[in-house]
Amino acid sequence: MNLNYSDEQNMLREQVLKFCETNYDFIDREKILASDSGYSEDNWKQFADLGWLAVPFKEENGGFNFGPVELTVLFEEFGKALVVEPYLSSVVMSGTVLEGSNHPEKVSIIEKIISGQHHISVAYAEAGIGYNFLDCVTSVSKDGELFTLNGSKSLVLNAGNANQFIVLATHENAPALVIINAEDKGISVQSFKTLDGQTCGELTFENVSLEAESILALGDEAEVLFNKMLNLSILCISAEAVGAMTSSYMKTVQYTKEREQFAQPISNFQVLQHRMVDMFIETELTKSLMIKATLQLDSNDSEAGSTISALKVQVGKAGRLVGQHAVQLHGGMGVSDEMSIGHYLKRFTAIDSMFGNTQYHINKYQAK
Repeated sequence: MNLNYSDEQNMLREQVLKFCETNYDFIDREKILASDSGYSEDNWKQFADLGWLAVPFKEENGGFNFGPVELTVLFEEFGKALVVEPYLSSVVMSGTVLEGSNHPEKVSIIEKIISGQHHISVAYAEAGIGYNFLDCVTSVSKDGELFTLNGSKSLVLNAGNANQFIVLATHENAPALVIINAEDKGISVQSFKTLDGQTCGELTFENVSLEAESILALGDEAEVLFNKMLNLSILCISAEAVGAMTSSYMKTVQYTKEREQFAQPISNFQVLQHRMVDMFIETELTKSLMIKATLQLDSNDSEAGSTISALKVQVGKAGRLVGQHAVQLHGGMGVSDEMSIGHYLKRFTAIDSMFGNTQYHINKYQAK
């Protein structure tokens, strides 16, 4: 089996790496997080100009017809620089659902996403149901020729900037995926910042009217499509975590070489060397499992779902270990907002809670 990246994939990695080194230092990131939108519109336009927003879409929809491998390349580099632009919500999550649906206007919507002019967020989580997203209370009921959406959704990524929402709901005791416009009557959005500085929102739907074309998928089709989106999203944030672990490890090694105690660099102390070795090993283990999951998703392997759950567990455990060791080896400065290392730990914590935490995926893996 050839595990080497192709020339195109290496070029993509070098392009993202160069962009992050040139345009995405820690100070720039802090300014972006402090803005009202929580992301840089200039950076998003560059993403579009460079073709990154077209990466996962099919050629007939204006994309490059790339897949999980290229997405992990992108997200691994995003993770190293703690990129905050809403690529996951606007491209990966919404794009997966749209391409798998029969929506009559999906091509034009995808073209607007690729151009950087359009944001779509997927609303799937609810208070009180844990990580059993398909057991949601938000419902779609039929009233003559129209449908009505009622309920609420929590932790909707990039909600304040979204032009449209794809909402997971129930219809006649079966899953349903519907698309609505952000300005539709009966929708309210309350934006807030999460632990890692990302922009999220709480959505409330009160008798939102839908036409038949707004129904993207129903029943088993909706469940399969949602799970496909979920698996790909978990793979992407896992690749992001691998990039963040790599950067945390490298920054910690560099810091211990520069920090002196007892007239010598603290990197000479064996107990600290052991900790950094542990950080390296956990990062490499996670990356190996990520590669396996990527290849399985790329080939539509029936065992991909189990590997994705195993990967999410490994990401949760390794992220905690690497993040905590990195902060501790930086001493008191590691917990300050002025140093980037503490922000990696915050991102690891947020990633662990997304799409099911460590314990949830342990239980899911054991049940298969």
